[in-house]
Amino acid sequence: MTASDHDFFPGFAIRSIEAPAGSIFTRIGGGGPPLLLLHGFPQTHIEWRLMAPRLAEKFTVVLMDLRGYGGSSVPASEGGAAYSKREMAKDAVAVMTALGFPRFSLVGHDRGARVAYRLALDTPESVERLALVDIIPTAEMWKSMNAARAMQTYHWMFLAQPAPMPETLIKGAPIDWLKHTLASWTGDRSLTPFRDALEAYSAAFNQPDRIHAFCEDYRAGATIDRQFDEQDEAAGRRIAAPLLALWGAKGIPSQGDDPLKIWRRWAPKAEGRAITGGHFLPEENPLETATALLDFLLASR
Repeated sequence: MTASDHDFFPGFAIRSIEAPAGSIFTRIGGGGPPLLLLHGFPQTHIEWRLMAPRLAEKFTVVLMDLRGYGGSSVPASEGGAAYSKREMAKDAVAVMTALGFPRFSLVGHDRGARVAYRLALDTPESVERLALVDIIPTAEMWKSMNAARAMQTYHWMFLAQPAPMPETLIKGAPIDWLKHTLASWTGDRSLTPFRDALEAYSAAFNQPDRIHAFCEDYRAGATIDRQFDEQDEAAGRRIAAPLLALWGAKGIPSQGDDPLKIWRRWAPKAEGRAITGGHFLPEENPLETATALLDFLLASR
């Protein structure tokens, strides 16, 4: 058994669930109220391996690979059309509905967090509580893009370039690019937090159709997702669910304006704080991150 085949979630069931994107790879474990975890780039649902068992002591935990990632289908797309966070959120709702959970709590990291807050804006009736890890809203990121932030988040501009330029360049050395990306966003600039999952991440990343999907995800972020955010902001739409924002003390949001102050403009019930680590808190600091999540998710129970 290779690392890419390794079962990081003993006791969790595996299901393939039909959604608007096609087949969505899903794992389900634990018991109690439903909780959906959405991963980020350049990872898969495996990023939750260090936290899911603890969360499953209190919740029915659902892990899914976003469309284009991991074991999920890769819908064709141009200009980001199939990878807007609105479309990706429809997959999440479809998965949870198929499992019998029309309303659920939701935790997202990175791109998964962007899917999560879009879901909360578009289908507020689905979301009990919402936790977002190391992001600020997409429109806010673009508004704050200065020289320092552009250097820090160069991939936002690079991956969003028209096809096939970024795809072609990444395919020249995909694993080197993956390792650089993972290490450069951690607090200590190392691959140590991923040592047990790196082979699995490499296998899931090193596929031409998925590399295109990742770029489409970021093309959507530069255009469609930003426009949806701007429309909601102009219309005064806000996230109704209680919201927890967590960010790495050495992560990307911490380098700009106060992330909690930003989130309170979008979600009146927002709370949050920094966690020791960089961008990849579920793998860099799973204990403190899980504790913060459980304190928030169990607050009303």
